[in-house]
Parts: sequence; structure tokens; C-alpha cells
Amino acid sequence: MTSEEIRPATAADVPAVKAVTDAAYTRYIERIGQAPQPMEADHAADVAAGKVFVTGDPHGGAVVGLVVVEAFADHLFLDSIAVRPDAHGKGVGRRLLHFVEAHARALGLSEIRLCTHALMWENQEIYPKYGYVRGERRTDGPYDRVHYRKRLD
Repeated sequence: MTSEEIRPATAADVPAVKAVTDAAYTRYIERIGQAPQPMEADHAADVAAGKVFVTGDPHGGAVVGLVVVEAFADHLFLDSIAVRPDAHGKGVGRRLLHFVEAHARALGLSEIRLCTHALMWENQEIYPKYGYVRGERRTDGPYDRVHYRKRLD
């Protein structure tokens, strides 16, 4: 896998999907008082359902980033984006966000939706830079979430 390639995850990628997700989200446990929802996901089921796409390190193919998406009739939901901390600042997240847009368009969808925990303020600074508009803030069980949308007109 080249550094630019983003491909559907396979069953063989499930351990790497879990490892990257855990590495990306562990830092938030203390801040929000519990494991972020992506860490609790059934990664094998998400991979089997075709929801997970991965990208790798050009020097060995190890997974360094991923997205989990789900298509609905009127939008693509970006459930999770995770980049291994040692790959931060190398454009992995940017490539993944561009991939999500291209994937939505390929599916004929004109909107992407996502949410982030209200205490993950770094995300709330990043998403508007990529054209996401902040929507409502809702509490879903133990999660205090800020919702975002991006129209792909």
C-alpha cells in the first residue's frame, strides 16, 4: 500500500484498525471520563460491513489512518476518523477527509455528517477548516456531542 492509497479494510486489518483507533482516542479517556465511542466499536463487524477504509505507511504498509463511514439515503455519516499519533502532521487526516468527500460523491450523496464529543475541542477547530458547519449540540446517553454537516454542492 502506498502512502496515498486508501482502500477498504479487510478482515486481516481488524487488529490494526483497533490499534490505530485506540492509539488515536486513548488521550481523550481522562478528559471525557470514559472511553470514546470509537474505541468501543465492533471493528470486525464494521470491516465486514464495508464501513472501514484504511491508509498506510509507505515504508512497510502498516495502517496509519482510517475512516469509518456509513451511507444513508441522504448523507454519508463519518462515524470515526483515526490517525496514529506518530503520523500526525503528515497529511494523513487531510487525505482521509478528502477521501470521504470523494466517496460520498461516488455514492451520489451531497452531504456528509459527523459528530464529535464536546470535550474534543481539537476536532472542533479542524472540521470548520474543511468546510464543515457546526450544528446542534446534543447529549446521547453519556456522550455530549457537537454535530457537523458539509454540503457537497
